Amino acid sequence: MPDGHAHGDGHTGPGHTHGVNAESDKRLLSAALALILAYMAGEVILGVLAHSIALISDAAHMLTDAASIVLALVAMRLAARPPRGGYTYGLNRTEILSAQANGITLLLLSAWLTYEAVRRLIHPPEVTGGLVLATAAAGVVINLAATWLIGRANRGSLNIEGVFQHIVTDLYAFVATGIAGLVVLLTGFARADAIASLIVVALMVKAGAGLVRDSGRIFLEAAPTGLVPDLIGRALADRPHVVEVHDLHIWQITSGMPAASAHVLVALGEDCHAVRADLECVLAEDYRISHTTLQVDHASEQFLTIERHCGESHGPSHRGK
Repeated sequence: MPDGHAHGDGHTGPGHTHGVNAESDKRLLSAALALILAYMAGEVILGVLAHSIALISDAAHMLTDAASIVLALVAMRLAARPPRGGYTYGLNRTEILSAQANGITLLLLSAWLTYEAVRRLIHPPEVTGGLVLATAAAGVVINLAATWLIGRANRGSLNIEGVFQHIVTDLYAFVATGIAGLVVLLTGFARADAIASLIVVALMVKAGAGLVRDSGRIFLEAAPTGLVPDLIGRALADRPHVVEVHDLHIWQITSGMPAASAHVLVALGEDCHAVRADLECVLAEDYRISHTTLQVDHASEQFLTIERHCGESHGPSHRGK
């Protein structure tokens, strides 16, 4: 049996499916897009008539909602293309680009709305409370429907989760705007409109920062949340006949598609193929990592008396018991 063995199984991880599920997701997103576009057009007109920054900010947010859905649909179409040429993983990460773009637009929009809200706190315009309340109430209904549609899609995809965060934030915005309209209607306190907008801004910053952080972790090849490479390395090193596991890398290709690679040294005289199969089983069953590339070699006599097997370290080493 030769000492060097490398293996790549080519399987995609759990949750990374296209086909029927992807087509269903596209229909759900398209239906939500139609609802949002129809309502947004009316809200812009009513916001101008009511002199309400809260309504106009909601409409601006809905525009980003619509853009985020369009971007998500384009990303899904690109991600479904098979690997070819230099793109050996296909275009799966276009979905992560979409999620990051959604997060960035939320942050940029929140900066603009903060400026407008503060300006109107200092110089509050006259706000038509009844019109604001009625428009916000209709917006709550529209966004509940859109949230329900997108909530039925695969939120395990960071791409779809980005759209969902946009819509949920908009739902909160309409609730805050409705409360502001009621306050203005009952008390005449016009600054309630700007205060409601600032509450929405806080929600937008939270959602946007989360999307940028999560997509950034994928682009930086960080281990998926909940998977600790050191713990996994020790678990693999403790398997029968494993002398050492080093150069262990765990990352995500895209949402729901974790991957792992490692160099494994096996005790002299043991079956490298059997050890590799055992380690792949551990990764798949215990950590839901089925896209693996394991280089398996027999440990030499010289290795047993030296500290390091490779001339250059690419990560921590985990020695077997």
